[in-house]
Amino acid sequence: MANVVVAGAGIVGVSTAIWLQRAGHSVTLVDREGFAAGTSYGNAGVLASGALVPITTAGLWRKAPGMLFDPNAPLFIRWSYLPRLVPFLWKYMGFATRSHMERYAAEMAYLVKDCVDQHRALAAGTPAEELISDKDYVFGYASQASFEADALGWDMRRKHGVRLDVMTGKDYGKIDPLFDGRFHTVVACKNHGHVKDPGAYVQALGRHFVDSGGSLMITDIEDVEMSDGRCTALLTTQGPVTGDNIVIAMGAWSAKVARKLGLKTLAFESERGYHIELWGASEAPVNPTYVASGKFVISPMQGRLRLAGVVEFGGLDTPPSAAPLALLRRQFFEVLPDVTWEREETWMGHRPAPSDSFPLLGPTKEGSQTYLAFGHQHIGLTAGPKTGRLVADMISNTPSNQDLSAFDPQRYR
Repeated sequence: MANVVVAGAGIVGVSTAIWLQRAGHSVTLVDREGFAAGTSYGNAGVLASGALVPITTAGLWRKAPGMLFDPNAPLFIRWSYLPRLVPFLWKYMGFATRSHMERYAAEMAYLVKDCVDQHRALAAGTPAEELISDKDYVFGYASQASFEADALGWDMRRKHGVRLDVMTGKDYGKIDPLFDGRFHTVVACKNHGHVKDPGAYVQALGRHFVDSGGSLMITDIEDVEMSDGRCTALLTTQGPVTGDNIVIAMGAWSAKVARKLGLKTLAFESERGYHIELWGASEAPVNPTYVASGKFVISPMQGRLRLAGVVEFGGLDTPPSAAPLALLRRQFFEVLPDVTWEREETWMGHRPAPSDSFPLLGPTKEGSQTYLAFGHQHIGLTAGPKTGRLVADMISNTPSNQDLSAFDPQRYR
């Protein structure tokens, strides 16, 4: 059995560490803040087994310029960051084609369709399993035209076996009176799941990892040590951390390391996402609900509602912007103007976004002892447990019959 170092203690890193531990390896998790301190804390909590449509939908390149100047569009750019962003956007928009959507759906189905079962297997016997529930993931459309505009995405989901119930807004109002009269058309995605407190969930998994003999080192990772083209250690503020294998699962902070490990053509950015939490809200939806007009999710959490969404490009270092939060508030008021709450909290986090939308999952090169596990964009929580299992299997030399070439980091060498 090996001594493995996992960099990053979000859902992907924690899942990898637990599956490695269960396979008999000795594991050290390294993170600058601890469990679920980043994007794994701030997401909408949806286990989206139907997440088979990329952000770069067909024709997005035609719509994006107009969206940037529309105050009600959920796409933002910090203009001072634009010169650094252009090379990435050029490649990113190049994938906004139907053929890429079809390929994405086909490849990602393997990674996400059994996500609820993967989460239950990971959390089995731990306090975290109490935070998982079976829920529909509901999409609400203001008009028939807006529903039909997404027809290609729904067709792709059906093609890959996602069960969908399409109903009128009036009929859905009987299921969830909170939204009675709010939508024209509703799509309920079946066989999905929900984590009612993502931060607490990943923290509970992390405590289970430590209680089972794993080590957590809280320290800044400043660089990696290289020798003969391979990574031999993480260089931290507490000194070098070495292992037989090293897994890089630092989300949006992984790209710099990946390029140093030889993935020179990796086009990568942070998709900054926001949420607003309404504590003590007077009402809550039955299911996590995606409001199509604003492209955000109203998600019931423990003791509060979470409004999560928006895409902003502004890099890793600039502070949160006011406009995305203002948009979330306006969109929420338009849908549910009668809901009241006691207090509000806001958050901004970084979704790791490769230009082709496929996560990087596997060794950096043939025979390498360094593995990558990042780049899941909006579905890190959904795909984290299976990603962790797959990487653990690779390190354990457990063969897989699945073709994972779409996720192979070596595509960027």
